[in-house]
Amino acid sequence: MNLTSPTIIKELLSKYKTRPSKGLGQNFLIDKNVLRKIIEASNIKPTDIILEVGPGIGILTQELAKHAKKVIAIEKDFTMCEVLKETLSDLKNIQIENCDILKFIENWKLKIENYKVVANIPYYLTSPLIRKFLENPPGGEQPQEIILMIQKEVAQRICASPPKMSLLAVSVQFYAEPKIISYVTKNCFWPAPKIDSAIINIKPKNNFNKEIDVDAFFKVVKAGFSQPRKQLVNNLTTLKYLDGVKLTKEEISNWLSKNNLKSNQRAESLTINDWENLTNSFLTLK
Repeated sequence: MNLTSPTIIKELLSKYKTRPSKGLGQNFLIDKNVLRKIIEASNIKPTDIILEVGPGIGILTQELAKHAKKVIAIEKDFTMCEVLKETLSDLKNIQIENCDILKFIENWKLKIENYKVVANIPYYLTSPLIRKFLENPPGGEQPQEIILMIQKEVAQRICASPPKMSLLAVSVQFYAEPKIISYVTKNCFWPAPKIDSAIINIKPKNNFNKEIDVDAFFKVVKAGFSQPRKQLVNNLTTLKYLDGVKLTKEEISNWLSKNNLKSNQRAESLTINDWENLTNSFLTLK
């Protein structure tokens, strides 16, 4: 069954009396070349377990199953799960779970190693999904890689470097190394979304700095980005010492200066290393 054919997709949806959901971001991939790029980007080994988010009718799932030991397909839409049972009936290494991916992670009971996350997801799910797998991975085990098809603009924000950093970029790059593999036009989907997409590979760092206080790091970073257009010295005034007393602008200026940063800099101009240095020195203040 050629699941990249719009005609077949429409026939399947008609058979199950359903239609693509805008709320769930159901835009089905119909370009075989893009499908190949996702598989190549995933670099799947025969021992890998793939956690696929939002498989829809199983277009990508079929290909993943040909290369991996097992594919766990997490689909929130009950009707789509029924469709999957038909389209994937000949494949024995696929486990279909009808649930919300974020709830699935919270209730994680699987003990798996060598797993990767592959997903074609809507914008609203991008940030929380990445955060869950990088900041608080299920079972304490980060995926080897996260391969996502997401909005082009969001992918560019995630992979940005100074002076175009964002809170999202820092949040991802603190834990991992993101890389845009390819851009995908909206015409590669049915129904076509309003914007273009990108395939992005997010690889957790092997040399992740586990000694840093993660809570303090994001406390400092979130303060720095609280109003992105403002200077650091102004944004960081929301920070408080451990005893609850706020820092003065003079104290912040001195703190920034000791870390070779200027008071009039904006958060978007700082590197991950700058934020780590600020965090470590913040904990020694007062």
